[in-house]
Amino acid sequence: MSDRKRRRLEEFNRKGRKAKAKASSDSGKDPRKLREQREKEERERKQRRIFWAIMGLLVTGAAVIFFFFNPSGFTSVKTSEGREILQSQSIDRIQVTDGTQIVQIWLAEKYKPTDLEGEEQSPTKKVQFQYTDPEANDVLALVAKADSKNGYNSIVPQQSAFFSLLTFILPMLIVLAIFFWMIPRMQGRMNEFGRVKRDGVESDLPDVTFADVAGADEAVEELREIKEFIETPEKFRKMGAKIPRGVLLYGPPGTGKTLLAKAVAGEAGVPFFHISASEFVEMFVGVGASRVRDLFTKAKKVAPAIIFVDEIDAVGRNRGSGIGGGNDEREQTLNQLLVEMDGFDERTNVIVIAATNRPDVLDPALLRPGRFDRQIGVDAPDLSGREQILKVHADGKPLAAAISLESIARRTPGFSGADLANLLNEAALLAARRGHTKIDEDDVDEAIDRVIAGPQRRTRVMNPKEKRMTAYHEAGHAVAAAALNHSAPVTKVTILPRGRALGYTMVIPTEDRYSTSRHELLDEMVYAMGGRAAEEVVFHDPTTGASNDIQKATNVARKMVTEYGMSQRVGAVRLVADESDPMTRMGGGNSREHSDQLARVVDDEVHALLDRAAQEAWQIMMDNRHVLDRLTTVLLEKETVLEEELKVIFQDIVKAPPRDLWLSSPDRPVSDLPPVPLPETEASAEEPTVLPGQETEEGKHVDLEPGDKADQ
Repeated sequence: MSDRKRRRLEEFNRKGRKAKAKASSDSGKDPRKLREQREKEERERKQRRIFWAIMGLLVTGAAVIFFFFNPSGFTSVKTSEGREILQSQSIDRIQVTDGTQIVQIWLAEKYKPTDLEGEEQSPTKKVQFQYTDPEANDVLALVAKADSKNGYNSIVPQQSAFFSLLTFILPMLIVLAIFFWMIPRMQGRMNEFGRVKRDGVESDLPDVTFADVAGADEAVEELREIKEFIETPEKFRKMGAKIPRGVLLYGPPGTGKTLLAKAVAGEAGVPFFHISASEFVEMFVGVGASRVRDLFTKAKKVAPAIIFVDEIDAVGRNRGSGIGGGNDEREQTLNQLLVEMDGFDERTNVIVIAATNRPDVLDPALLRPGRFDRQIGVDAPDLSGREQILKVHADGKPLAAAISLESIARRTPGFSGADLANLLNEAALLAARRGHTKIDEDDVDEAIDRVIAGPQRRTRVMNPKEKRMTAYHEAGHAVAAAALNHSAPVTKVTILPRGRALGYTMVIPTEDRYSTSRHELLDEMVYAMGGRAAEEVVFHDPTTGASNDIQKATNVARKMVTEYGMSQRVGAVRLVADESDPMTRMGGGNSREHSDQLARVVDDEVHALLDRAAQEAWQIMMDNRHVLDRLTTVLLEKETVLEEELKVIFQDIVKAPPRDLWLSSPDRPVSDLPPVPLPETEASAEEPTVLPGQETEEGKHVDLEPGDKADQ
């Protein structure tokens, strides 16, 4: 076999192996994706052919133009040398071309010219040179005087019909070729605007299950029913029940709404479409509605499936909130979403799960039965839920034996699942940075502080005077909290700067609370005023460090008067504008719906509450100056004081006296009957019930109201 045949056979076998490998790799892929890939490859091949055709036309045109404007066989010389040739050489023929100012000379004998750069060239009988318009008369006079055997000829170049046609058509062909090359690409891009930005269906089904979800037992229980709807819809149809079309998950950020949606798809084993509502809206009108149609079409093709729309309030807000009455792309998208959800028939096994942090701003049409039938709240986890979440995120992290997840859960009230995950991750990063082999208590404490107040600002160094002022300020907060009767215990006081704060005091309730009493709100204001009161008592010169405390106390006082009905003069009336009103949210409506006279009463009541809180805080500092100085001394020495040491410092603290009995109206006195006892399992640990105004066996006056709870 010859070498040529052998090479051809090897090339043939190589292509065959490559084709088989491609076929085997494509055998396990989705046919729809393979078809789209082949169409894409075919478009790319067409584009390459068009590109090379354009390049061929450009090269051909350049060659023609070069050939026309650069006749071959003539050696170009300088104008001065050309004039000498006209005067001294034997010339056979001369041709002058007008327009290009070129003189072409045919010599009778070979001549050794010098090129434009001054270098000698090989002998030739054909030379040419150019001249400028000012030199035209002199050059033409020399041409006329030259002793040319065949005379000379002057011509004006005329383009041939072919060249004229070529120069006219060639640019048009180039433009058309570029246009046809770009059209398919532009069409693809325009079509992409009407499609979801990514495929949506994961290559693998979600591997998240309900076992991976912790701290949301009620939500999981509700979603288990959705899983059954997807797996066994006939069981419910036999009973005449309609499968829910939509589920709305609402709650604060970081509580696991996306994780719950993935867990439903993972448990049911169905495709999961995940898209953010903001991806529906683009700068082009109608694109959002087109993307909604495209998403639902894809989901129906692979049903049963789950569509998860995150942050649905981006397109699902109340309609009619557009200013100026113009068309709103977001409203068109919402309308199309409503139409698609109405278009589900009973056999379409596609369920839409949406998530939002603001259910109050959603359009009522979204929340009616037949669309989002189920509305499931996903709140921040309670104590047990936080412990379960910590167990999930502690998996794979080496924790020291002394670390108690229950203790961490108790120290993190109000933390969401994302906050707890961030806490353990920060602790792991700190342990690695410090060279520890395990995560210890110090790492966890620092991580909690970082999540709550931000990283420690080690470069911010306070002078001794300002450090003492900060110590008294934080000690004032702590002493106020310890002296109050309805405040949570103080667990930590520090004067180490973190974030924007020069120090902070940590007050953590012993258990989860879901409502707050009037006494607890008053204690919150007194606690907030404690830092400023300490500055006034000790230095008689308050600082700007209490500005945030005053803001918090003012917010509490205003809510007590305008939202909670805890003012005798104003009464049980809500004076805050409805935030669900779109005009109110956008600032276009009247945020106050009461008279100026009532507004003055509200301001008077707010001032009265704040003055009372400031007075109580001042009195606590005066009664406990020895405790205030003691805690300040320890803070200046150690910078951070923890709960166990605080208990020793506060052992002789003077508690604040009970407040007077509060009535919403003097005409409505409280009942003399006590509340019913708590269940036996909990009542055993409670103190005996004593009516307000009565005295205990120890002779102490008690001001107890039903529902008194610790500070949240």
